[in-house]
Amino acid sequence: MPIDATNPVPPQFPRIAGRDNIPDHVPGELVRSVGLTFGPEFLAAPHEYMANLHGTVPPIYYDTSEFMNAWQLIKHEDAFHMLRHPEIFSNEGATPFPRDPDDYFYFIPIEIDPPDHRKYRAILDPIFSPKGVLALEQKIRDLANDLIDEFIDKGECEYTEDFGRPLPVSVFLDLMGLPQEKRDTFVKWAMDLLHSNDRAIMAQSMASITAYLKEMIAEKQANPDDKVISRIVHAEVDGRPMTPPEIFGFVVFLFIGGLDTVFATLNNIWMWLAQNPQRVKEMIANPDAINAQVEELLRVWAVTFSGRVVAQDTELRGVKFKKGDRVTAVLPACNFDPEVFPNPTEVDFSRPRKPILSFAGGPHSCMGAHLARLEVKVALQEWFRRIPEFALKEGTKIEYRPGGVVGPEHLPLVW
Repeated sequence: MPIDATNPVPPQFPRIAGRDNIPDHVPGELVRSVGLTFGPEFLAAPHEYMANLHGTVPPIYYDTSEFMNAWQLIKHEDAFHMLRHPEIFSNEGATPFPRDPDDYFYFIPIEIDPPDHRKYRAILDPIFSPKGVLALEQKIRDLANDLIDEFIDKGECEYTEDFGRPLPVSVFLDLMGLPQEKRDTFVKWAMDLLHSNDRAIMAQSMASITAYLKEMIAEKQANPDDKVISRIVHAEVDGRPMTPPEIFGFVVFLFIGGLDTVFATLNNIWMWLAQNPQRVKEMIANPDAINAQVEELLRVWAVTFSGRVVAQDTELRGVKFKKGDRVTAVLPACNFDPEVFPNPTEVDFSRPRKPILSFAGGPHSCMGAHLARLEVKVALQEWFRRIPEFALKEGTKIEYRPGGVVGPEHLPLVW
């Protein structure tokens, strides 16, 4: 039964955690504690670790941690099934960010299942559609070159700080109608929320985000413009103005989702490029293959996961799921499924086109997928044009933060 987004209430199913809280219906032989997103083996080489899951754990296993217990899916077919059946695998309450139960809201549209989900997405379709995104291409290209201008003559840069983060985040802030001068503050809030694995820090970050965005929403109500927040504030659903909880839930979801994922993706890609100069030459020699190159790099360097809550008892691959169970599709691992992508860890720009799950799939697929693809494409084209040869700075140790968005924390490059 669809939830009422105008009257949000905290979900009633519990969040269980730890090996002492394994439901009776979970077979002991399927229980694992793999340390996904925070364990030392994962943090040493996250994508290699997720690729290796296909040889080290069952296709569906029950993962326990001090943060949350959940079924985890690593097969492409199983994740696709989950993503395409919201009537069985619901998004209600599936987003793990803490919220004040006395001022509760749904993250919109991600926590709203069909049929209402589509009504909210339609509000921003003109901006995030392929046609809408293409209108931004020259701005993205100009920004990429402005950033490169700042460091190209130095012969080095800290990629994450100088290019990987400011390119997509600046584009996003402009779309949202948020001030560029607060970029670093916004990013810190997002990093605390997404990477701390400490619910107290997450709650404090959420409180900071909440207070700021409520002020910004009030500003856009008084002074409308053509940016995303203003469009949401003044939009209608089913012929009525949206309620304050709907508006806030929509704005805060976009705010969180837009600050971390693309720059983590760019950081991963440039780390690989810096370590594989021959592949860079191959890409530069085949400029007409840029779209295939982008798609393959997005497959190999997926950065997020997709969680759901089981809405009705079901069975998948012989494993019984009970209503209220949590399920996570480990999307990077699904992109390494050898049954779908032979030699999955190899970057192969001539692969036959198959659906990648880097942007999830089904009705809740990522709203910003077209924009992300364009940003990666433009970033590659402009960087290669101006800095065709580059490498990791000698002595660099790649490190990752725990959390649900996977990318190197620092990436010093030289040329």
